[in-house]
Amino acid sequence: MPQSSREPSPSQVASRAAASLHGGAMLALQEGGDGATDRVFAAAAELFGVLSTPLRLRILNAICDQEKGVNEIVADVQSTQPNVSQHLKVLYLAGIVSRRRVGNSIQYRVQSQQAMQLCRMVCTQIAIELSDPQALAQGERLVLRRND
Repeated sequence: MPQSSREPSPSQVASRAAASLHGGAMLALQEGGDGATDRVFAAAAELFGVLSTPLRLRILNAICDQEKGVNEIVADVQSTQPNVSQHLKVLYLAGIVSRRRVGNSIQYRVQSQQAMQLCRMVCTQIAIELSDPQALAQGERLVLRRND
């Protein structure tokens, strides 16, 4: 089904979003009344919301290199099975992990390599900053702590 000339394609929405973030500045997008900017930022906020829980990040770390069952993940992240299962469901519904049944168990793996890459980049940067707080200038840090 062809898109109308007023409705931007997904690639146009992505291009506009990328252009708005170019150079580290959040510039106003030219929406043309189509709400594309709102949809991009809403989707980004939803993704960041899914990734905002430390246990979910630990779960992703546990399965980033290989598929695992719930009990293996529970042992890796040192949490309870009901808690891990609840967080896996959120990650699954968001499309970040996939699952498959093997006999009586369910195996989980990372589905979205882009989300995993984002997590790795952010967590690596923060680990560097926390290990050596003086290594980067204030404007180059992700973790901006004020001394107020």
